[in-house]
Amino acid sequence: MHGWQPDAERWLLSVFTHTKSDFEALIVDNSDDQRIAGWLQTRAAERLRVVTPRMTLGFAAAVNAGIEAAAGEAIVLFDPGVELKGDAVRQLLEALSDPTVVVAGPFGLRGKRTLKEFAESEGPDADAIEGYCMAFRRADAQAIGGFDPKFRFYRIADVEFSFRLRDRGGRAVVVADLPLVKHEHRIWESTAPAERDRLSKRNMYRFLDRWRDREDLLTGE
Repeated sequence: MHGWQPDAERWLLSVFTHTKSDFEALIVDNSDDQRIAGWLQTRAAERLRVVTPRMTLGFAAAVNAGIEAAAGEAIVLFDPGVELKGDAVRQLLEALSDPTVVVAGPFGLRGKRTLKEFAESEGPDADAIEGYCMAFRRADAQAIGGFDPKFRFYRIADVEFSFRLRDRGGRAVVVADLPLVKHEHRIWESTAPAERDRLSKRNMYRFLDRWRDREDLLTGE
């Protein structure tokens, strides 16, 4: 959570309303906003826990703080702009019950015959899963060191994470027709166009520095 309390409030209500599995809702409050900290204190619940870093973190480091603190064997990472309309978590956990699947989610990506450009993929197999909503095993994430903390801006961090999970063996799977809605992505919208293009390109170069010779990880048409 990087701010935008109404989004987090909507997400939180949707999780508690629709999730039937045994779960813990874990919020990493990366907002550095005392008003949000106060609001979170008023939302204390048995299955809600808040992690507050001592200083504002980049996107990947904030996700890693959540991975380290999580109590569950499976993690579903959500952007607070996502709203559940039904029990999407159950379907994601079912996907992870297949040992060949290392990451799953509703928004898949596939390289356009190159690692330099990705497009949306309906799957079922994909090259990567977008971080708006992605499910993976906590042990798998810890085995690869979580998200690369060099990705302070969110773009491509999810692709790089997906590739490292898949490089150990396993599939990225699109779970279609999940009952959820992806609302406005606040970090993207609040970043000036020139700056977000600069940060996106820098993250793509960082991704290519590691993976440019691994076209074997592209799933193809």
